[in-house]
Amino acid sequence: MEDKNSNPLDLNGSNFNANMYLDKLFKECNLKQIMDHENEIIKDTQTLHSDMQTLVYENYNKFISATDTIKKMKNDFKEMETEMDLLAANMASITSSADQINSTLQGSRQKISKLSGIHTLLQRLQFLFKLPATLKTRMEEKNFNQAVQDYMHAQRVLKQYGDLPSIQGIKSDCEAILKKLRDELRQKFCNQSVTAKEISESVDLLLQLDEPADQLCAEFLKYAERRLSEQVVMLKDQSEQKDIMDFVDLGCNGFFSDLCLVVASFYDMFIHKGRKSENIENCEIFENFAAKELKIFVKDNMEKYFQLVQHKVDSEQDTGDTTILVQALDKFFRGIEGHMLCPNIDFVARATEVVVNAGRKQCKAHLQVLKMHFNDSLTKVRQCLTTPKLVSEEDASKNLTELLNSVIQGVVEKVKGVLQDLCAFIHPNIGFSQKTDFKDSFCVDNVREGLVVCFLHHLTATARIFCTTVHTDPKFPPTLLLLLSKLCVEFRNGHVHHLLTLTDELFHINLLNVNPNPGLTNETEIETSMQESAQELLNHYVRVQGLNVSQMLRKSVETRDWLHTIEPRTVRAVMKRVVEDISAIESTVSLLYEDQGTSTEHSSDSSRKQQSLSISRHQTRSNWSNYTPNHLDSTLVSNMHKIFSEKIEIFSTIEFNKISILTGIIKISLKTFMECVRLKTFSKYGLQQIQVDTHYLQLYLWRFVADENIVHFLLDEILGSAVQRCLEPLLMEPSMVDIICERG
Repeated sequence: MEDKNSNPLDLNGSNFNANMYLDKLFKECNLKQIMDHENEIIKDTQTLHSDMQTLVYENYNKFISATDTIKKMKNDFKEMETEMDLLAANMASITSSADQINSTLQGSRQKISKLSGIHTLLQRLQFLFKLPATLKTRMEEKNFNQAVQDYMHAQRVLKQYGDLPSIQGIKSDCEAILKKLRDELRQKFCNQSVTAKEISESVDLLLQLDEPADQLCAEFLKYAERRLSEQVVMLKDQSEQKDIMDFVDLGCNGFFSDLCLVVASFYDMFIHKGRKSENIENCEIFENFAAKELKIFVKDNMEKYFQLVQHKVDSEQDTGDTTILVQALDKFFRGIEGHMLCPNIDFVARATEVVVNAGRKQCKAHLQVLKMHFNDSLTKVRQCLTTPKLVSEEDASKNLTELLNSVIQGVVEKVKGVLQDLCAFIHPNIGFSQKTDFKDSFCVDNVREGLVVCFLHHLTATARIFCTTVHTDPKFPPTLLLLLSKLCVEFRNGHVHHLLTLTDELFHINLLNVNPNPGLTNETEIETSMQESAQELLNHYVRVQGLNVSQMLRKSVETRDWLHTIEPRTVRAVMKRVVEDISAIESTVSLLYEDQGTSTEHSSDSSRKQQSLSISRHQTRSNWSNYTPNHLDSTLVSNMHKIFSEKIEIFSTIEFNKISILTGIIKISLKTFMECVRLKTFSKYGLQQIQVDTHYLQLYLWRFVADENIVHFLLDEILGSAVQRCLEPLLMEPSMVDIICERG
């Protein structure tokens, strides 16, 4: 700044040199630049002049006002000088008068001081003699605070001169009155109408009267315990009458509020005041004692409160609304979280435990709901399957598919509804929802594993139970096994993934800070369980249906007298029933399982029939024509070799398609038929009847199996067994068999 002001070339500087500025300008600029610069300076000068005029115009009134003020101040100061002179004269007169009075009263001052002391002593003695009467008056007026103050005022004198005969009576009377006062103050502890402030004042007065602090502390907690016990009893009585929200309101506003008030009063009376009170010796020792007693008191009463809340929450699991339950738990949790009752005791953790337990039991309750819903669905399905069909076959078939879809959709939607209901526990507005201890346990252990995964395992376990129920319940519809098998397949193909993914998304399980090995059930594990259950159900369905068909064949063989059978004229009715039943099974299976088997290529029915007849004739002529007893041994050896060289597995694993299912049923049925034939003895006509029956089955069963050679082989085995068990083995001509089968 100094360099700029000292610059002689600065137009605004105080040391500006016009000659030097012009010399520099003439040297550096041409004529045109000099003239332009001159114009700029002229314009700036005019602008400054104009601004100066404006400032003078705007501040003209202020200048005039300032001038008037200065003139007025001159006049005022002249008047003030006159008054100051007058004040100085008055002060001198006052000083003179004071000196004169002081000299006059100097002799009487000592006497006045002595008399004042005597007067004060007489007043004290008068107060002391009147103290018993004063204390009685204060007691009658219930003015305990003033009574204590009056006694404390005279306490030092009574202690010092209490042995004097004139003072001893006063001291005795005061002590008797103080005993009543202490009793009155203690009575306030157990008075229900007394406020906490009044109790605090009573304790303060008792401490001033040198009452033992530890004894007062114990008495206060004792009476507080009685009052809280009454709150506990009331909560127990109201537990069954009020809903969960009203119960929590009653607990928070009643018991818990009173407990907080007791703790606050205790701290104010025995700990905070104890640190400052001179009446309590060894304050630090008493403070530790009081804190320990309070800790035990609060811990015991809070545990009672937690147990009451836990009991009420448990009773609301099955009947209460989840949203209301969560709101009540939230209010309960926020009340505990917002009050620090005692240091070094984490009641928030205990409250979180109550909430976690409530969430766990709510999940268990919902799990039971899902199980009941699934069991009810299966009961309805069973009733539908056992109800006689009064509609057309097309409608009945349509109903079976709709039945399966309704069960699956009902289960899936029910699970979704339960998950949405449980989302109330993790709503952002809920105080405990963001607590790690709660969220990890609730979302992972309770919802995903304890509810969804457990229900899916229950579904497979329930389905597998029906594999044993069929044998014990003759009215049980085997179609239910087929339907349950398809249900497990559908869950394996997509619904398991959908439900687990939905659970993970709703409850943010993928975002939780779980351990590297959290123990989450793998989706593949559940799908594998579904696959195994579906396979077991399907295998059992095949066995049950094979057994049903086998029963007809077994009875048809065992109940007939094959030694006295007449010459066959038609196919037996049971064989027609077998074909009809297998056809009905095929129509049912085709509704749920598509035909994905690897069956051989078949020709049309007419060509297939001729082919079958041709094969039948060829096999009959080659194996059993001109059969005599002389060839029995060689034929038996040939057939035994055939059994082991062309082995057919009867109870093989069934694939999930129509052809495999029907093939399994037919293999079981024909195997049973063959074993029954091996145990009977046949006449010639009995053998021919078996020949007609097997040929009829051969004509119609080929279309149901994956490989028609299986049917041909088993039927040949049946006929061969009948030949071996025939007394006079003589078969009918193939043409005659064809005629009988066509007639049948």
